[in-house]
Amino acid sequence: MINLLPPEEKENFLLEKKKRIIIILWALVLFFLVCLILILFSIKIYLQSQVESQRALLTEAEREFEQSDVQGLRGKISSVNLTLTKLNSFYQQKIYFSQILEKISQTLPSEAYLTNLSTVFSSDEEKNSMRVSLSGFVTIRETLFEFKENLEKENNFKEISFPPANWVEPTDINFFTSFNVNI
Repeated sequence: MINLLPPEEKENFLLEKKKRIIIILWALVLFFLVCLILILFSIKIYLQSQVESQRALLTEAEREFEQSDVQGLRGKISSVNLTLTKLNSFYQQKIYFSQILEKISQTLPSEAYLTNLSTVFSSDEEKNSMRVSLSGFVTIRETLFEFKENLEKENNFKEISFPPANWVEPTDINFFTSFNVNI
């Protein structure tokens, strides 16, 4: 085909063709940039939603952790408070074992020997008392009888019990007795 256009027209036509190519290229670059911006924006929104969900999970996990710690601490505090209350109650009773032991030793004849002493504290609503159990050795029955009389003379000793087996042997007697002490 023969091109009969004058050279200026050819040049204008070529220039017009270059302009269209440049416009198309710029439109493609602009379209690419818009697509890139939209993709980056969607990635940003996705990442923000993931970060927010992880923050919510972290906050919930922290609350659970704090609650478990708080519950553990509350349990420990309750346990310590209960122990302190029991200790306070015990110290409020003011049981002086040394005074009780002194009274027992005053009632014990010099010929008698104790081999065992045990005490059990009992707290009733009306009265506080302690059950004392003694076992020991005496050489003759008269000494054991004297010990029994001395215990009965003491005002704080109540419900004195000597089993019948204590009175069987006339000499070398292993005895047992129990009584309540009013505190």
